[in-house]
Amino acid sequence: MKRPKLKKASKRMTCHKRYKIQKKVREHHRKLRREAKKRGHKKPRKDPGVPNSAPFKEALLREAELRKQQLEELKQQQKLDRQKEQEKKRKLETNPVGEPSDVEPVEELEQCKSKKAKLSKQHPKKLYCQELKKVIEASDVLLEVLDARDPLGCRCPQVEDAIVQSGHKKLVLVLNKSDLIPRENLESWLNYLKKELPTVVFKASTYLKDKGKITKMKKKAVPLKHKVCFGKECLLKLLGGFQETYGRAIHVGVIGFPNVGKSSIINSLKKERICNVGVSMGLTRNMQIVPLDKQITIIDSPSLIVSPLNSLTALALRSPASIETVKPMEAASAILSQADARQVVLHYTVPDYKNSLELFTKLAQRRGLHQKGGSPNVERAAKLLWSEWTGASLSYYCHPPTSWTPPHFNESIVAGMKRGLNLEELEKSNAHSIEAIRGPRLAKSILFQSSGLTNGVIEEKDIPEELPRQRERKQEEGKDNEDMEKISDMPPIEEKREPPPPEESTAGESASSLNLDKMTQEDDAYDFSTDYV
Repeated sequence: MKRPKLKKASKRMTCHKRYKIQKKVREHHRKLRREAKKRGHKKPRKDPGVPNSAPFKEALLREAELRKQQLEELKQQQKLDRQKEQEKKRKLETNPVGEPSDVEPVEELEQCKSKKAKLSKQHPKKLYCQELKKVIEASDVLLEVLDARDPLGCRCPQVEDAIVQSGHKKLVLVLNKSDLIPRENLESWLNYLKKELPTVVFKASTYLKDKGKITKMKKKAVPLKHKVCFGKECLLKLLGGFQETYGRAIHVGVIGFPNVGKSSIINSLKKERICNVGVSMGLTRNMQIVPLDKQITIIDSPSLIVSPLNSLTALALRSPASIETVKPMEAASAILSQADARQVVLHYTVPDYKNSLELFTKLAQRRGLHQKGGSPNVERAAKLLWSEWTGASLSYYCHPPTSWTPPHFNESIVAGMKRGLNLEELEKSNAHSIEAIRGPRLAKSILFQSSGLTNGVIEEKDIPEELPRQRERKQEEGKDNEDMEKISDMPPIEEKREPPPPEESTAGESASSLNLDKMTQEDDAYDFSTDYV
């Protein structure tokens, strides 16, 4: 006879027991609250901020913003120091143990640690200059990346002169973003630039995966415009020719102003997203070594620093907002002053405008950028226009000059730069890439008047400690402080109080009416234009 299966005990508890447990828990929580109340422990209150009624609110807010900026700069500097230490540690790990070259990086690391406090106090622009000098010294060939929409505005005479004076170094111009200008304009710029230096037409690929090779396209799917890279084979052949002439492994430095596409070119050559790429300007903050193959090593450099003596248009297009403090309204209006008004109206589909402020209001209404209360957000519209002109989506072009020769180039220097190159093959590959690139039509792109060469800062001594905008801010702060000191030096205001009425008064109603009249007179005498401390 089979043994009957025993039923498992039920896990359900009685209501009496459940209610008892809940009661005990409530009592426990009540006890904890009583103890906390006795200790006087309270939650930290949130910062209410500066009230609107407080005097000198603007000065206080400005001080808070300055403190915040200084903290951010310190954090960025510490991040840079950490990245440098990590790179030196990686170099130590990659080098073999037995070689005597291992001793030098160890000493460099110790020196870096000892000078960490000094570097943290340095100006970020000085660090940019130091990194740029390192790239120029370490490189055999230098690629100056130019934005094809304004190639002349992307050239820096100070850097080119430094490369010529540094010795037997080759300089090559790379016309990036060639798909954003009409074909006729691209051909005219190529004919103008190749007279001075070897020039390569390039269009970087922006659709790349992180640390992985590009996925193969489907047979049926049409390749998108932004996925394809043009001019890569031409540039690799050119670098291979330089490597053959040197007869050894070469280092190729990539230099240029912010947002011209230096990191995108390196990613396109490597077929991996190694370098940081983004819409914001000045993402690359220190040099980065990328081995392309056994014979060619590419060095990514931070962006060139724009001199504050340049025009406002050059500052708006070539300087990142994190380095140069340029107001969006001023920057966008400076860009619009150099652009063709009719084509701007057609591109943004807004009615005719008399000044830049009117365009910003119409653009804000068109894009639905409104503030509280329904008024158009003009500053946000100016930021949007500024980001479009500095980004890689807007199509605008400028004409090359009729006759112009740089002062630091002569016939012997130009011949030295082109020596050992197969110029015919370079022209053929450039013509092939121009045919393959589908640029916009003249009617769809905006005509822009270039402001000429952009002056850069290479030497640390040439970097101004205080920009003119920062001086204006300090002057304003000084005026506010003077006003505060004047007010604090003033004697305290004596309140005039009248003697209280006698306790025994026969006419109470007349006394109350007199007091009311006095109150109204005092209220009328209060001056709202002055602040009383």
